[in-house]
Amino acid sequence: MADAAGSAGQGGLLLVACGALARELVDIQRQFPDGVVEITCLPASWHNHPERIVPGVRRKVDAALRDQRSVAVVYGDCGTGGELDAYLDQVGVPRIPGPHCYEMFLGKPVFDDEMEHTLGTFFLTDYMVRHFERIVMQGMGLRKHPQLRDMYFGHYTRVLYIAQTDDSALRVKAERAAQELGLAYEYRLAGYGAFPGFVEQALAGARNSSIAPT
Repeated sequence: MADAAGSAGQGGLLLVACGALARELVDIQRQFPDGVVEITCLPASWHNHPERIVPGVRRKVDAALRDQRSVAVVYGDCGTGGELDAYLDQVGVPRIPGPHCYEMFLGKPVFDDEMEHTLGTFFLTDYMVRHFERIVMQGMGLRKHPQLRDMYFGHYTRVLYIAQTDDSALRVKAERAAQELGLAYEYRLAGYGAFPGFVEQALAGARNSSIAPT
């Protein structure tokens, strides 16, 4: 990953992204020649502090635009209440469609079907599974106060693990996570969903912009 000036200024692309998506974006980045797609991430922990997201994205995007770089944003709304899209519309910077990464990984039709099929779904991604202990069990205080589980998860009926990779160790961890929460467990191998297509589309726009007559 890099946020230093580079080929993103000459038909390349800088992705400003949520840190929870860093691993997946690096895998996608490797599909392109070196330096064509660059990534800079904001802390994944900001999901718990959505008031920090728009100012953080603004700093990254404004700096890139000042350097005449092509930039795209890989974030959901993530609790910003539409403020992220309002800012990006103002500066003309694209964001991957969708309110959150669960829909982006599954695709809207599949996500909508899953939500209609089973209400009360708690979603996990590879990132969430890897960091379940820190984010959920410790971060939500369930280790110290197990009684909070019913308060937080009493209205959920299942855990749906939307997997980006076919990793047996992560599947075991996801099943254990569902057991910790007292919920049924289901698994969907979704891959990277809408992310590769968005990066390709944004990169094509960057290249077209770089050769457009002035």
